Amino acid sequence: MPTYDNRVSENNAMLANSAITTSKSGALNEDVHLPGTSLYELIDFISAELPHWRDRPERPAVKSETALTSQLCAHLNSSARHSVGWDFLQFRIEEPDEVVKGRKIDLVPAPCGTTVWIEGRKHVDFDILLPIECKRLPTPKASDRDEREYVVSQYSTTGGIQRFKEGHHGAAHSLCAMIAYVQENPAKHWDACVCKWINELVDSGQTGWNAKDVLYLLNDDPATGIAVLRSTHSRPDGLPDIEIRHLWVCVN
Repeated sequence: MPTYDNRVSENNAMLANSAITTSKSGALNEDVHLPGTSLYELIDFISAELPHWRDRPERPAVKSETALTSQLCAHLNSSARHSVGWDFLQFRIEEPDEVVKGRKIDLVPAPCGTTVWIEGRKHVDFDILLPIECKRLPTPKASDRDEREYVVSQYSTTGGIQRFKEGHHGAAHSLCAMIAYVQENPAKHWDACVCKWINELVDSGQTGWNAKDVLYLLNDDPATGIAVLRSTHSRPDGLPDIEIRHLWVCVN
């Protein structure tokens, strides 16, 4: 596994090739100006950190979604602080959704001690840059749990994709992410399962679901245990389509 210093160098190299510009980056209250592609680069940063977080020898062994997400949040905060170009970020868990009151986002990056501008839109430390939903695969077994919970739940509106698709989460955003903690079976198994569950929703005539909701595999790296997928979903009430980047990390 790369050393921490090597990871910082990798992040520096990535940012040197990007269009990100800052005004005295890291200084309190100085503005940071980012291009429209910066949120995709942020997703890449998180994806690159997932195996480093998982493989840290001092990380306590936990299985629950809440504990895993709390650990990941702590790791991302440390990594961002030591990464030139991402040191204006903070990560928080259980953050209230900006639009739907009473809903909470599992994990969010936000500005820290600065104002971030993305394509003319202002973001301060109270604002969510990217809503992130976290799920376990497989869904833990219980009488009130649906095995398809990464996509949808028959018992509630707790399905991961369902929350974004119906506008319960991320209504103020057109890009979001989902992290899956894969605790059994390889990514290709879950890719097939998710595709099957979505197609069954379409075939059964479930309102709002169509063939365009399926996931597309962008990368599956067995060496790191990271798979990246993409999906795009229509939403009701005049909301624009939302794109989801799916980051699956093997933790079994």
